[in-house]
Amino acid sequence: MNTKTKPKALIVTTEHRGVFFGYGEVTTEKTIRLTDVQMCVYWSSDMKGVLGLASTGPTKQCKIGPPAPAMTLHSVTSIIEVSDEAAKKWKEQPWN
Repeated sequence: MNTKTKPKALIVTTEHRGVFFGYGEVTTEKTIRLTDVQMCVYWSSDMKGVLGLASTGPTKQCKIGPPAPAMTLHSVTSIIEVSDEAAKKWKEQPWN
């Protein structure tokens, strides 16, 4: 019987001010591995902060980079679960 759970859509922030979206497991560790990972280079004021990226997803005014297959992030400061609606918008990779 396979007890492995399906990876969750997450936003991870780091001590180095990085904001990343990807799929992984929620943890309390300072290191996390994400797959299909994207970086938020800039979010617009209509996001109302980083939690807006998790609840409604990036808008066309944001700068979201293309996905990389996987990434290991260190110095994690927060892990935020992402809504299904927001995850779909991350896949659009808005960059203006």
